[in-house]
Amino acid sequence: MEVTFLGTGTSQGIPIIGSDHPVCLSDDPRDKRLRVSVLVKWNNYNILIDCGPDFRQQMLSNHVDHLDAIFYTHEHNDHTAGLDDIRPFFFRQGDIPVYAHKRVLNALRKRFDYIFTTENKYPGAPGVIENEIENKPFNFHGLTVTPVEFMHNRLQVFGFRMEDFAYLTDIKSIEPSEKEKLKDLKVLVVSALRIEPHHSHFNLAEALEFVKELQPQKTYFTHISHKLGFHKEVEAMLPENISLAYDNLKITI
Repeated sequence: MEVTFLGTGTSQGIPIIGSDHPVCLSDDPRDKRLRVSVLVKWNNYNILIDCGPDFRQQMLSNHVDHLDAIFYTHEHNDHTAGLDDIRPFFFRQGDIPVYAHKRVLNALRKRFDYIFTTENKYPGAPGVIENEIENKPFNFHGLTVTPVEFMHNRLQVFGFRMEDFAYLTDIKSIEPSEKEKLKDLKVLVVSALRIEPHHSHFNLAEALEFVKELQPQKTYFTHISHKLGFHKEVEAMLPENISLAYDNLKITI
């Protein structure tokens, strides 16, 4: 399994438009972060987790030539706004399967009604195959995918475990029963927004405590804002088995 971090930034990305914050002015390419998403390559399948507004740029930067599925964590704009840009894949492959909670599928139908409609559909619009998922494991071409449920303030979100890898973003709280799904991980990816507390995201201290409890072999933090600090400085402060992810980083599990 290979995981590519397509984007590791928060909803505004880094740099933020018009900002003179030092991190936004950084020359370190690791401080330039597109909206959060990963591509999981497993057994020749390309699985995208979230399809945000930087999707087109992310696909071009990483030379992605096919897309087999999109797994959605939740319906917020920075995780869904790129759906129309699946058109090149659709024109070559046909309808693209999407997997999401019923609430998320309803939100996508409302926002992208021209994609989901079956009546008088515009011929240039892409097509999708809807797969409603619940909080129980499902099969993707032989791969067991285990949703992990947690809260983003008051909004339910799904993370995903695939074999020894788990991806959790936009997390603020999680029940003990869901933590049980995250035992014995080789790689955990979890969000760490900033230093200061936040009402709907782990800050750095909460993310570190979460990792300490779960004890994965290796952890990468993602969904990072400029308020976390410079990549180089924060990375130097972290325990040896924890790193900050950065855009276009590839790892093999």
